[in-house]
Amino acid sequence: MYQDPYMTFADMTSEEMGSLQQATNGLTEKQKQYFYMVYSGKRKSQQDMLIFSLVGLFLVPGLQRFITGQIGMGLLYLFTVGFCFIGSIIDLINHKSLANEYNQKMAYESFQITKMAVQE
Repeated sequence: MYQDPYMTFADMTSEEMGSLQQATNGLTEKQKQYFYMVYSGKRKSQQDMLIFSLVGLFLVPGLQRFITGQIGMGLLYLFTVGFCFIGSIIDLINHKSLANEYNQKMAYESFQITKMAVQE
């Protein structure tokens, strides 16, 4: 019985699954396996982003932005204490969209790596 490899990801939304299936549509089986391996190492779950946002609110302002690769925003949060906590609270509320945006970027990056690394 064939099991979709994306079902093994924790808290994957239907939007994320649809975009991943669309991204891997033209790939061979070998490329799909490689994509799955690369993407699984880069992906952040919504629960991880919630934890990073909580740590960013109470300990290290901007941590969630540094982890998602938004260095400029991370520095801004760090030096302004998360825009006086307001930006950190908003990120805490929007942790799901932060995770989805980050995962979409990582899916594109993983696709590019797969196309370069695995040639048919």
